[in-house]
Amino acid sequence: MRFLPVSLTTILVELADLDQTLALFASLEAHPIDGIEETVPAARTLMIRFRPESIRAEALAAEIATRDLSAKIAPSDKLVEIPVRYDGEDLADVAELTGLSVEEVIRRHTDSEFTVAFCGFAPGFGYLVGGDPALHVPRRQSPRTRIPIGSVALAGAFSGVYPQNSPGGWQILGTTPLKMWDIERDPGALFQPGYRVRFFDMDKAGRSIDVPAVKPAAPKAVINKDAAHFEVLAAPMPAVFQDLGRYGQTGQGVSASGALDRSAFNTANRIVGNPANTPCLELTLGGFSFKSSSRTVIGVAGASCVITIKSEEYSFEANPYAPISLEPGDVVTFSNPSAGMRCYLAVRGGFDVAPVLGSAATDTLAVVGPESVFAGSVVNLRDEKTGLSSVSIDEVPAFDLPKAGEVVTLDIVCGPRTDWFTQKGLETLTSQLWQVTPQSSRVGIRLAGEVPVERKDSAELPSEGTANGAIQIPHSGQPVLFLADHPLTGGYPVIGAVAEYHLDLAGQIPINAKIQFRPLGPFTEIPAVKNREFSGDKP
Repeated sequence: MRFLPVSLTTILVELADLDQTLALFASLEAHPIDGIEETVPAARTLMIRFRPESIRAEALAAEIATRDLSAKIAPSDKLVEIPVRYDGEDLADVAELTGLSVEEVIRRHTDSEFTVAFCGFAPGFGYLVGGDPALHVPRRQSPRTRIPIGSVALAGAFSGVYPQNSPGGWQILGTTPLKMWDIERDPGALFQPGYRVRFFDMDKAGRSIDVPAVKPAAPKAVINKDAAHFEVLAAPMPAVFQDLGRYGQTGQGVSASGALDRSAFNTANRIVGNPANTPCLELTLGGFSFKSSSRTVIGVAGASCVITIKSEEYSFEANPYAPISLEPGDVVTFSNPSAGMRCYLAVRGGFDVAPVLGSAATDTLAVVGPESVFAGSVVNLRDEKTGLSSVSIDEVPAFDLPKAGEVVTLDIVCGPRTDWFTQKGLETLTSQLWQVTPQSSRVGIRLAGEVPVERKDSAELPSEGTANGAIQIPHSGQPVLFLADHPLTGGYPVIGAVAEYHLDLAGQIPINAKIQFRPLGPFTEIPAVKNREFSGDKP
């Protein structure tokens, strides 16, 4: 058992195999350790996010090291049967890799009973184990940019079904008409950890297939012109609702998401006197414009932009970090920011937006949360009167906002896979400036440097949990800095992670700025040392 640093609030426990991983996961579920916030099981690791004010990483490691890993997980009595049309693009390649015929590949896949070991990558994506060892095949050398929804695929010792159209490198055997993920279903993921799964050939089964009908989309609300609302006139980049994140859903493969600049999000709500964690609109770059139907107060925090308010009688400019009163008919327009990337729009009383899985955060990768806001959208206002406090007039940015062309220094924690890279590779990461490319998004910042980060070898990393701020190094050697909408698990090694106190800054770095990574210290494993101050032992 190894304990590896991920960030200041997250560790990775590396175990011998999947059985040990699931045994430790079950032990922590049955007998929790005070201070653990969330756990993400994977092939041979368990990623644990914890509260440092409750327990230190060393004390957490010491407690985990005492757990019994010999116990086997009792099989579930829940069996899910998946109809498959075995016509996948990689079926012939899998046959060649295994030395079997296509018919034998299909037979062995349908004769196997799988177990959902854990969920990750995308909502509803279950990693299935227990199949025929003869079907263990590597990922494709060149991942596809788009794998169709419902694709049944293999990679290593796992089988799985893609719950949505997404990039991926697994070997496709066929497709199923069943929906792996349906937010209207409870639970939304058809595969849950522990469920048993069997596949059957639709063309040979000789039985009818019960495919649940797709629920019709809920009718869009009829806008009551007498109710308070914002009519969106322009949105060059779609705006998204955000709050502080969606926690506790990792079992379904759903990560937290949430505002990229939490300090600005919280400030926007304080400006208008809203309770903490009231949903805001996250606006990326400039050009967003809306018309208010009623008298209200808005607050804006984050990127430096000029806010223009116009009516038939007047026009004036305002700046972020102060309350702005609006009258019916006022048109509000945001300029392109002179510094920073994103700002947060709060309205006194809040937006009338329904939470999804307990949160109003919009996860753009997983497609979970309220719909994005485009030109022509009508955003209803809640106009809540309870729980409000006075508006705040003395707010300031939490840090100097970065500008295009500037160098931004981000502190990083080395790990958990720093030892997968050469010393030269680590020096390249920390000494070279990395340019932010236009391919960046809420999922992550794609970086470009003159010299790629060098790995020790091209070994394949089993999928493991990834954290907000993780610096993942794909085969190209050009880093990707994960942001809030990152996948829950990933298959490329993570060389380090941005310290939590710099995550808000990372969310504001604009295109063409440059990043300098500054390690807080060398990469070292976490020693399992019990700490009296945090572990609760008596002196």
